[in-house]
Amino acid sequence: MKDENDSPAMIHPSADVQSNQIGSGTRIWQYVVVLPGAKIGAECNICSHCFIENDVVIGSRVTIKCGVQIWDGVTLKDDVFIGPNVTFTNDKFPRAKQHKEPEKTFVEKGVSIGANATVLCGITIGENAMVAAGAVVTKNVPSNVVVAGNPAAVVRGV
Repeated sequence: MKDENDSPAMIHPSADVQSNQIGSGTRIWQYVVVLPGAKIGAECNICSHCFIENDVVIGSRVTIKCGVQIWDGVTLKDDVFIGPNVTFTNDKFPRAKQHKEPEKTFVEKGVSIGANATVLCGITIGENAMVAAGAVVTKNVPSNVVVAGNPAAVVRGV
């Protein structure tokens, strides 16, 4: 995903990046694992101790802070911020050794998700929405609002 005018991705030597679909100018830091099917856009910053599974699409200019796992079925559009230790899920009823198709989760352009928030699968977080730190998002979030609490509820507009 690089042409002759773009800077190459910076991948820390301790990272295990198996995907060849990493955009130009993206930085991937220490102890990050990126599986082969993942697609990561340009100018992203993926901080240490993150895990990115196969069926994941990450847009351009996305920041993912330390300690985040992004599971199959999650799409992060352009200009998204994911705070430290945000938790995504992809199965509402997980059981050991019972594999099923992951539920899709969409985080639209310009969304910010605060530290330690939990995002359940099968939902969409609308453009430019903000999820407060520690919120538990259990249903779709409209565009241009702030949600907080457990379960997350709209507290104001952006």
